[in-house]
This record gives sequence, structure tokens and C-alpha cells, in this order.
Amino acid sequence: MIRNARVTRNARVTHDPTRREPRSAAESALLEAWRSARIGRRDFLRHAALLGMAAPFAGCSRAPPAAGGSGLITVGMPVPAGLIDPLTVGDTGGACLLSQCGEYLAVSDPDLRLRPQLALGWSPNEDGSVWTFKIRPGVKFHDGRTLTANDVAATMNRLADPANGSTALSAFAGALSKGGARALDLGTVEFRLDAPNGTFPYLVSSDNFNAIILPADYDGGYERNFNGTGPFRLERYVPKARASFVRNTEYWGPQASPARVLFSFYDSIQAQVLAMQGGQLDVLLHVPVQGGQGLLADPRLNIVALPSSAHEQVHMRTDQGRFADKRVRRAVALALNRENLVRGMFRGRAALGNDSPFARLYPATDPDVPQRRFDLSEAKELMAAAGVPNGFQAMLTTERYQELPDYAVVIQNAVRKIGIDLTLNVEDQSAYYGRAVFGSSDWLDSQMGIEDYGHRGVPNTFLSASLGSKGPFNAAHFKNREYDELAASYIAALDLSTQRAYAGRIQRLLLEETPVIIAYFYDWLSVTAKNVSGVRPGASGQLNLAEARATRV
Repeated sequence: MIRNARVTRNARVTHDPTRREPRSAAESALLEAWRSARIGRRDFLRHAALLGMAAPFAGCSRAPPAAGGSGLITVGMPVPAGLIDPLTVGDTGGACLLSQCGEYLAVSDPDLRLRPQLALGWSPNEDGSVWTFKIRPGVKFHDGRTLTANDVAATMNRLADPANGSTALSAFAGALSKGGARALDLGTVEFRLDAPNGTFPYLVSSDNFNAIILPADYDGGYERNFNGTGPFRLERYVPKARASFVRNTEYWGPQASPARVLFSFYDSIQAQVLAMQGGQLDVLLHVPVQGGQGLLADPRLNIVALPSSAHEQVHMRTDQGRFADKRVRRAVALALNRENLVRGMFRGRAALGNDSPFARLYPATDPDVPQRRFDLSEAKELMAAAGVPNGFQAMLTTERYQELPDYAVVIQNAVRKIGIDLTLNVEDQSAYYGRAVFGSSDWLDSQMGIEDYGHRGVPNTFLSASLGSKGPFNAAHFKNREYDELAASYIAALDLSTQRAYAGRIQRLLLEETPVIIAYFYDWLSVTAKNVSGVRPGASGQLNLAEARATRV
């Protein structure tokens, strides 16, 4: 649906980036890979956009809204977890509301291709340690001030400042420090990075949902006015209840189709399902397979399914206890029938995982790395070799969120067949995450656990934050010098062939070590009524309603 529409628009582009001379070694390598048929058109266009080659012809222009239709679009979504502050939002509901009034330098589309938004284009230096962005002129904030490069630089330095406690630090750690962004003039921003980074534009795109551009003097209180540059302006925000937005008549691009959008907050998926089935909503932001079965089978509704890199990660402590032996960790991974998980728990709306963050949808993922399969015989052999042929007792701790409790039961039953007696400890999210620092978090301190990771257009945050030796989310306490070096080399690489070579080595190392189990990557599912069109969700939680239309009978 969305993907087909995107492909149709791309097919009308006549500009061919292979017809001009490349500007860098990375561009030359990409063009050579394209011309020698080592990569396909989709991967070429995605990487060309990343390097800034395709930015001039991959803009986000759209047709003006058609006449007729409804002036109101109604949306159901979870209650935002806390204050709507771009610095600290870390939940789906908050990300969705940010995307109504706020905009990014670029947008990562369902094909993981970057499209310019507030940036006109970008380019790296030779080693990817400096990236330069040209900023779109003539853009105004809702309070009437004109957007400049100073606002962009201030926004990014604010997010990169540890003193602000921004959620974006998980993406910026090791990449961008406070002061790394500076305005060269009113229309140009330069990012001097902590280390070379071949995919840096994703870190300042919608892929990092905290990175909406704010005025340089922003000092909090975003809920008062939602001051941004987007196609909608705040009408009213009632915490824990609802939010409404109206068309921004001063928007820099084509006017939004709906005159007004209304978001209603619900504290359970069951309440959202009933409201959608009862015709009270035009759109449901997100529905999980578990709990949303009634919607997925309802012929009156459309399901918008986006393949994603979102996954549930099972960690095992590599620094203590029985799980310190990698043979035990591999045995646990082999005891899981991941094909059954995809068919049963997700009804096919997920892709197999191979115990690394490299989902199949990433162009850099090495497709030649063998897929780990269900093998009880090998699992029992590994347990015996580790000196525990009769198994042992352990505790698995996780959060009460969507299908995680069910997944915990699946794991408990699976490892029982190789002698491991798992006790389950399922907690509320606040108890599970605690202060989210080592020593004060059941998530980070547990012997074994499961946590949910949202979609990212590149795996950098997964690689560094959750598996790096100094990663703030390294619940497995995995410390491996070879891994750290490979991850740093992968992140630094500018050309796709080099990225894939390092990715393959990382994938194989993680299969050998198995600090975590990533059995599947689940699809992002949004729901619309049959009479609604033009709704464009993002797998990170954003919701683009600028082209949404509801035909009322």
C-alpha cells in the first residue's frame, strides 16, 4: 500500500545519479557496486540518499489536497507515558504527538530511504567524520519566527548534552557530543563527530524521534504550545486524555488535507480495539498481534503493515552464573523454535531473527550468514559439554508489555526440554526498568530478561548501546574487544560493501557468543477504516496525517 505508492512516485523521477561524476570515494564505491550488479536498485537508491547523492530528487513534495472529503481525522493511541518534551520522550504515544507539529532534517521512509524534510541535502567529508547539511529556507515556526541553521545546531547540541538527560543520547553516544554541531551561516550546519560515522544522517532524522527541530532558545514547556514547523498546530492538549491539532496555514509546503486531527488516549489495547470496531476512530496508531486479533480479521478495516527492525531481545548475563558459559547460551537459543513463534504468536507478521540486530531488511546485513534453527539434540549436547546435562534453575525477569509475558512462557516451556527450570518474574514497566542504570534496574541487573526495542533505520544504536562493552543498555554485561572493534568499524564505514563485510563478521561473532537472543523482528501494524486514505505511519511511532482523507457517507 504505502510502499507501492512510494515506488510509483519514484518511477516518475527522470534524474539519474549515475550519470554524473561522483564526489567522493564512497560514492565511487557505491556506483561501482551498482554498475557491477552487486547491489540492487533499492539498496543503491537508499545508500545514495544517505550519502546525499539523491537528496535533490528525493524531496518530500506532495500534491495539494484534493477537494472534498472530511475535515476531521480521529486517531486512537496509548496514553503518553510522561511529559511531551522532545528531549525526554521515549514512548510510542509521545513520538506520535511530536510528529504532528515537529519536523526533522530528514525522514526515514518504509523502505529505510532518507527523504529531505527541513534539510535540502547533506554530504560527508572523505572519512565520514564531518557532515554538512543545507537547511531549507523560508520555513517558519508556529510562533512566526524563521528557522535558521542556528536553531538546528542548538537543537542537536541540546540533545547531545548529558546534563539534559535526553533519550537521544542512546543514538548520539559515541557519535555526537555537545558542541559538535555549529552553524556555518544561516543556511548551513556542520556536524563534527566524535568518530567517523557512515550513516550519521539517520541519527538526525525521524529515526531518532527526539530530534525534531526547535527554536534555539527552547527551555522546556513544550506542552504549552507544541511550537514546531510542521503542517499542524496545537489546538488543545489535555494530559492523559486527548490532543487536537489544526491545519497550519503558514506551512512551508502544501497545506494539510485535514482541517483538524483529534487524538484520543486509551489506557489499554482492549479499549482501543473496541473504539476502532465501534466506528469511533478513523485510525489506530498501532496494534500488536496479541490483543489485536479482532482488528486484523475485520473486513471493515485496512491494516497498514510495515516491516521493521523492532524486536524483543532476550539477554543472558555473560559475566556470572551458568549463563557465563557461551555453550549454555547457545543451547537456550537452539531450544527456541522461532519459525513457530513467527507463525503462532505473530500470525506471520514478523521476520526471523538470527540473534543479532541485523534484520533482513537492512541492506548491510550479510544474507550468507546461516540462519540459526531449532535443534534440541545439539542444545542437549552443548548443555552436557558445559557440565550441566541435567540443567539448572534460573529466573527470567521481564515487563508486562504487549506479548512479552506470553513470550516468557514460551521460553520457559522451551528450555524445560533441555533441563533448565525457569522461574518467571513479570513486573510493571516502572519496576522492570527502575532508574535504567546498572545497580538500580531489574532490566540491567537481572540474570536473564526480555526487553522491547523499537524500530531503527540503521542498527547503530542496537550495536553500541545494547551490546557494546560500555553500552548503557548492555543488560547481558557482554564485553568483547573484537566485537567492539568490529562494531566501531561497521559504524564508521561509508560504503555499502564495507559495511556488509563488517556486518557479516559481527553476525557470526554474535552467533558464536550469543549474549542475546533475537528470534524475530515484528511488523509495525496500524489500522484505518476502509473509507480513510493517505495515512502514513512510521515504524518508529510517528504518524503523518498531512494527506489523510476520510470520505463520509
